Amino acid sequence: MDEQALIDRFLDAIWMESGLSPNSLSAYGADLKSFSDFLIKQSSQLLNADHACLLSYMAVRSSQVSARTSARSLSSLKRFYRWLLRESMVKTDPSASIKSPKLNKTLPDSLTELEIEALLAVPDITQAYGLRDKAMLELMYASGLRVSELIGLELGQIDVRQGVIKILGKGNKERLVPVGEQAIDSLADYLHAGRHELVTSTKSSHLFLSKRGSGMSRQAFWQIIKRHAQLAGIKAKVSPHTLRHAFATHLLNHGADLRTLQMLLGHSDLSTTQIYTHVATARLQEIHQKHHPRG
Repeated sequence: MDEQALIDRFLDAIWMESGLSPNSLSAYGADLKSFSDFLIKQSSQLLNADHACLLSYMAVRSSQVSARTSARSLSSLKRFYRWLLRESMVKTDPSASIKSPKLNKTLPDSLTELEIEALLAVPDITQAYGLRDKAMLELMYASGLRVSELIGLELGQIDVRQGVIKILGKGNKERLVPVGEQAIDSLADYLHAGRHELVTSTKSSHLFLSKRGSGMSRQAFWQIIKRHAQLAGIKAKVSPHTLRHAFATHLLNHGADLRTLQMLLGHSDLSTTQIYTHVATARLQEIHQKHHPRG
């Protein structure tokens, strides 16, 4: 079996096991291809790489990419060799004793509540595209959806009357996400007076449509947010992920707990959500310093 065929077999296996997103599978594939290319230069292959090979590769890798990317590469290799061991394709796991580096947790980029208000006020709701953009921005901030979840929404996932949306997230896990009144109103306005102007085919089930009347891409939505952020006078870099972070940060600032936030964000593990404890701690320190007599 050649190297690429082996990698493809592994990707098929973990997709069947975990239902990973195309982006995650692509990252795994890129990490393994990079290691395979390194091994070829060392006259070696994936199936006979040893502990020293992995250490050499990680040393080179860490000098080329960020610490987070390097850690992800090691995680990909560890999962790959655990799978090979389970499939009896290798006798030992050369990555077993290599420890993953501890990464410093960084506060996610976010926006203030005033900046969010300014951003949401920008779209021209007298136009179909403005109604669409307003609904997308309102919904993302109201629900904390991943950008892939937002642009992948179909009409049948929205229940305007109940104020909820049904999301099929990472690992094909389904969750119901409540949506606030303002976002629901923006959605209703878009569905009533905007979407039909963008439709080019009655068969389209996508909720949010591009200029071609088809589903929207991640890049197109990123450009929408960037354009509206500039018009709102926001100086910080704004991306779709910024709105997801703002959703989480503002919920915590107003008293939400981590377990609730975990369910709303669709995190499979609470440890992923715990990055936001730093946001909450920073907010508590700010309140203490401002209001305590000895702050």
